[in-house]
Amino acid sequence: MGMGRELSVLEPARRLFEEACAVLGCDLARLCFEGPEEELGLTLNAQPALYTVSCAALEALRSRVAVEPFAVAGHSVGEYAAHYAAGTIGFGAGLGLVRRRAELMHEAASRRPGTMAAVLGCAFWWVLRLTGRT
Repeated sequence: MGMGRELSVLEPARRLFEEACAVLGCDLARLCFEGPEEELGLTLNAQPALYTVSCAALEALRSRVAVEPFAVAGHSVGEYAAHYAAGTIGFGAGLGLVRRRAELMHEAASRRPGTMAAVLGCAFWWVLRLTGRT
């Protein structure tokens, strides 16, 4: 637990957690910081939490260093955080889209239950392979 807690001590990140709570109508900050993990792991909560923490991390960085991304990329819900970083979508609008996406995924999973697996380290291996370091 504690997802994003350290970021929230910085004003811009804390502001995003507060906005997320207002937009979603729930205490997303408490859920991220304290859990319970089972509730945080639900698609309906996990996707808005991941988006919020990703955007909060960017704002925390911006508050410490004068930096702006020159390119962004994201996969799955990370695409929405990439749009936020690029300035092509506001935080609240992105959060609304992420929440709706999570609702649709939850509905689909309810109709057709299944499982998911994560493959970790694969991309790193390919980078090493392509650069001749394996």
